[in-house]
Amino acid sequence: MTSTTTTAGPAARRRSSRLSAYLHAHPTLRLGALLSAPLTWLIVLYLGSLTVMFISAFWTVNAFTNEIEKRFSTSNFQQLITTPVYRTVAIRTVTIAATVTVIDAVLALPLAFFIAKVVHSRRARAALVVAVSMPLWAGYLVKGYAWRVMFDHNGVIDWALRPLGLSGPGLGIPATTIALAYIWLPFMILPIYAALDRLPDSLLDAAADLGAPAWRTFRTVVMPLIWPGVVAGSIFTFSLSLGDYIMVRIVGGKAQMFASIVYDNIGVAGNLPFAAAAALFPVIVVVLYLVVVRRTGALDNL
Repeated sequence: MTSTTTTAGPAARRRSSRLSAYLHAHPTLRLGALLSAPLTWLIVLYLGSLTVMFISAFWTVNAFTNEIEKRFSTSNFQQLITTPVYRTVAIRTVTIAATVTVIDAVLALPLAFFIAKVVHSRRARAALVVAVSMPLWAGYLVKGYAWRVMFDHNGVIDWALRPLGLSGPGLGIPATTIALAYIWLPFMILPIYAALDRLPDSLLDAAADLGAPAWRTFRTVVMPLIWPGVVAGSIFTFSLSLGDYIMVRIVGGKAQMFASIVYDNIGVAGNLPFAAAAALFPVIVVVLYLVVVRRTGALDNL
């Protein structure tokens, strides 16, 4: 046993050395071996599933047998475009996603600036970054039902406003927008904070020495340099809000978002081709959003 182990050790080391030398002499093969697993994941699982979803969107379901008929048809898209309720839900979904993005940007900019430029202690800055990311540690449903307790009839918001003779908005679109803005806020703060952290303090000092007021310094110096960070955060908040269907079910009351149509046609109606066609809507909107953002040049500096 001892002699076998003794002879196998040098042989294994020689094979390993020959393999290392071969990979060192062939950098293309080395790069391909390194990227084979992530590329397989991306192409087969991610792009493959999207391709299957795109193809199945052109199939239909037989009304009598409830079987999927794999024949090309544009009836699902015609129904989505021509039915008024789907257009209303689509406009509502895009409006909610855009509003959530604006709210998060307005809240994130001063908070990220305070953490990056006002707080000088590294420990305090790290503690604030951790505090900002803490909402991500809690479960999605826990946060959703916490907001339901807040917005529900006779909930916390009604209780707080009652001495003023006011009442909260209740369950509905405002509650959905506020809850989504709360949940996705860290995804806006962190990219803006990273952009502000890279911004040299000397630029702010130079602007102050030249007599520029605070708003002009922010508009002409700070904002152009942190714009890629704002765009990165907006991609997260807009796309995540666009595809959400859980929060609107918890705090949205009778309101629906477009992802609810996908969920209902998978679970209740059992119409997978129609659900696949509806699922293409957020994909198309996000792609258009990325195209518009790319034309501004913001993605080049990410």
